[in-house]
Amino acid sequence: MNIEPFLYQMERNGLAITWMVRDMPDEQARWRPDSNSWSILEVMYHLIDEEREDFRQRLNYLLNMPGEPFPPIDPNSWPTERQYNERDLMTAIKTFINERARSIDWLRKLQSPNWENSTDHPVLGTLTAADMFAAWVHHDHLHIRQLNEILRAWAAKELDGQQFDYAGKW
Repeated sequence: MNIEPFLYQMERNGLAITWMVRDMPDEQARWRPDSNSWSILEVMYHLIDEEREDFRQRLNYLLNMPGEPFPPIDPNSWPTERQYNERDLMTAIKTFINERARSIDWLRKLQSPNWENSTDHPVLGTLTAADMFAAWVHHDHLHIRQLNEILRAWAAKELDGQQFDYAGKW
């Protein structure tokens, strides 16, 4: 499996994510479109923790410790437990950039990884190392979309009364 084009994609995704939120006012970074949505800060700190504790760690388990159970994680509780929305955006951006660079460096240094190593996932069934890597790439796209939705909702709130129809359907 040639992962190099996807490592390049992950680098670009990291840049896109950080450019989408840099220099953002604190009020906007902490704002949630509704009670069921995350703020920009919550997305950013989620991405950091996913980089450290989910994708990089679990892919390492699959490649280097096949058969070992993954350490437990609970990403859905992290925003509240870890108080993501009380943290600092610039720190989040710098930390995410550093963690993404560590991930890319680690991935580039892999020596003949066995992408077919697998584990039994309780919901998904058999999950290979290749599947985990593909999910990591896809995870970025999910959160780029989420960030876009938050930014659009903020603009709609701030530009209340203005119509957006000329731009096209959302």
